[in-house]
Amino acid sequence: MRWAALLLLLGCSARRTEPIAGPLVLDDEAARGERVFMQNCHSCHPFGEGGLGFSLNDKPLPGFMIRAQVRTGFGVMPGFDEQQIPREDLDALVVYLRRLRKHG
Repeated sequence: MRWAALLLLLGCSARRTEPIAGPLVLDDEAARGERVFMQNCHSCHPFGEGGLGFSLNDKPLPGFMIRAQVRTGFGVMPGFDEQQIPREDLDALVVYLRRLRKHG
């Protein structure tokens, strides 16, 4: 029994390529931004990483540029108009992306 527990502990270790940053703590606005992200962005930018789209976690863009890119699109990225992502939700999305970037 002790050997099984020891083997289990030895087999469960953090991956060296991923920093351990702990859980991302979100206030109400950032949590709303996370919901907007998961509905509209996650499929191409999973958890802010590169996927079908570029990584967002390493792009230190100011908020106005993030808003402009979301509204107009870029390359194969579609633009999202005010009916798809209302202004308040877009503001919350920017807050979430900033928290995600700072989280590491």
